[in-house]
Amino acid sequence: MSATDPELQRTPLHALHLELGARMVPFARYHMPVQYPAGLMAEHQHTRQGASLFDVSHMGQIRLLGAQAAAAFESLMPVDVIGLGLHRQRYGLLLADDGGILDDLMFVNRGADLLVIVNGACKSADLAHLQARIGQRCTVEPQFDRALLALQGPQAVTALARLLPGVEKLVFMTGMPAQWGGAELYITRSGYTGEDGFEISLPEHAAEAFARALLDQGEVKPAGLGARNSLRLEAGLCLYGQDIDTTTTPIEAGLQWAIPKVRRSAGARAGGFPGAHRVLAQLEANEPLQRLRVGLSALERVPVREHTELQDDSGRAVGEVTSGLLGPSVNRPIAMAYLPPGLAGLGTRVNAIVRGKAVPMQVSSLPFVPHRYRRG
Repeated sequence: MSATDPELQRTPLHALHLELGARMVPFARYHMPVQYPAGLMAEHQHTRQGASLFDVSHMGQIRLLGAQAAAAFESLMPVDVIGLGLHRQRYGLLLADDGGILDDLMFVNRGADLLVIVNGACKSADLAHLQARIGQRCTVEPQFDRALLALQGPQAVTALARLLPGVEKLVFMTGMPAQWGGAELYITRSGYTGEDGFEISLPEHAAEAFARALLDQGEVKPAGLGARNSLRLEAGLCLYGQDIDTTTTPIEAGLQWAIPKVRRSAGARAGGFPGAHRVLAQLEANEPLQRLRVGLSALERVPVREHTELQDDSGRAVGEVTSGLLGPSVNRPIAMAYLPPGLAGLGTRVNAIVRGKAVPMQVSSLPFVPHRYRRG
């Protein structure tokens, strides 16, 4: 499937991407910009220093409405939905009945509804899952025609506040409604880069004008999927379909921080989510883990890509890289992978087999670059 395939969908910013000279690729059944003329490295570094605008309109937006929406949604995930405050946002994990991860997502309590942001490649399946599992308890309303923009970087707040005064008052994982040019927007202070930043949900018809207004700000430059991927890997954030999927549980993936006390065995609303028996058994060490997600740093300057086999010193296959590249900010090859618990300790060495050559790698702490969220 090529980027010119007529089956691929276009985001509301498609014409703008072409005008800016973006290289377009197929991604999640959309034409998406992988990079602009400045290149991935420049886009990555600008996000770390200034502010970059990402088109993430391929992501799925879904509203959950009704008095039982929070309780219904909570029944599908090991997170606290019922206790989420007004205009507060949270990370969630949609689980299969065996505890595998169907998708990871973000959701925010807007008072009148829950706005759920799901991964683009999963959005149709997620919508069907929600409708089948909780559609009789609440209204599940897709808003796949809405655009989603991400403005990321330490100068994002300066640029966005010129257009939307008041956003500077937000802190990480909070949101607010806003208006611009007669359009209804919703802003959250969040993102996928490890940097401070915002995600902006807005009507399709307003997306291009708003994006142009952002790009008119001196701090802002466009960035594509390539920089988004390198930034999120340096931040130690999972990519669904690579680092997590239906074969991994939250505990294997190191995402137990997303399971609050209220949903754990001694909590007031313990269990009650798909795969709870397995997930809680793993969390409490009653079921041994076969593998764990780890960070890896290469000890030689050889990039190690996803699906690369990992071996121990005896040549025995012990795992596989799920994401890997040369980290532009850390200036060394980095990766995430799954290893047996006995090899997951910091400093443990394994070998990545790259074109038949053993590249030594060392288990490193995550994230590779500290998060710089605005927490207050």
